[in-house]
Amino acid sequence: MPLPESRTDTIQYKSIAIVGKPLAAGISRTLFELAEFLRASGRTVWFESDTARSIKAAGYAALTPAEIGQQADAAIVVGGDGTMLGIARQLAPFNVPLIGINQGRLGFMTDIPCERMLPALTAMLEGDYESEQRSLLAGKVVRNGASIFDALAFNDVVVARGTGAGMVELRVDVDGHFMYNQRSDGLIVATPTGSTAYSLSAGGPLLHPSLGGVVLVPIAPHALSNRPIVVPDKSEIVIEVVAGRNVSVNFDMQSLARLEHRDQVVIRRSAHTVTFLHPHGWSYYHTLREKLHWNEYPSVDGQLK
Repeated sequence: MPLPESRTDTIQYKSIAIVGKPLAAGISRTLFELAEFLRASGRTVWFESDTARSIKAAGYAALTPAEIGQQADAAIVVGGDGTMLGIARQLAPFNVPLIGINQGRLGFMTDIPCERMLPALTAMLEGDYESEQRSLLAGKVVRNGASIFDALAFNDVVVARGTGAGMVELRVDVDGHFMYNQRSDGLIVATPTGSTAYSLSAGGPLLHPSLGGVVLVPIAPHALSNRPIVVPDKSEIVIEVVAGRNVSVNFDMQSLARLEHRDQVVIRRSAHTVTFLHPHGWSYYHTLREKLHWNEYPSVDGQLK
């Protein structure tokens, strides 16, 4: 996957969809300010249907995510990473570029602070931006040889035990090769984007978004020798439920299916990607430094400050 590409062209995004975190405190003012700014610049502005309903956006048309995918040149997402995850999966088949305005907490994907929203967008919508593509995972649940559930994941696919249940035992095969049987609280399969989410909390490595890898991270494994491993993103990963109670699989913590013994979760890289647009000069390392508080900067004389 290529590194972010700087753009200084004259591409004009003429039609913009706005997606907001439903019922977030104070978000209505930000969304209407954004809509008025875009409309004043001569662009067609729509609100995503749930967003329009939650803020009572009279005077603006509302579109479903599928309609946004078919009609919008770009979508601006106001909220946190959860809001971005939800809409990114739905728009991935349409390749609509996404711009993130952070009104959440961490904001690894919604990277533009609200207070810098209008200046940043002024430059970006005139073509001064950086573009990058992120990969997704496609997963399905196979029971008795038949697929019974499928979904996309932008961050991760997680197979885990239910609350109050004991450990689960999982068999993991990669590209048809047996890798291990694992007893643990579960297993996280994460994209590079998802390496800063649940995977990080469980002790997984950080993967740069341009890497072509998928990380497998055990959750509280019984054997300390069960360590995170990064496999090529062309791999097919099969997780079979061998033992355990109340086992489920979730996709980005937003789509869920209950699992039975001998069910298999089959995971591959999705054919779809998500395109992010960032302000000129955006750096993934700056994002990590800011969000993970790697905030010691060397001064001119070599002393840390």
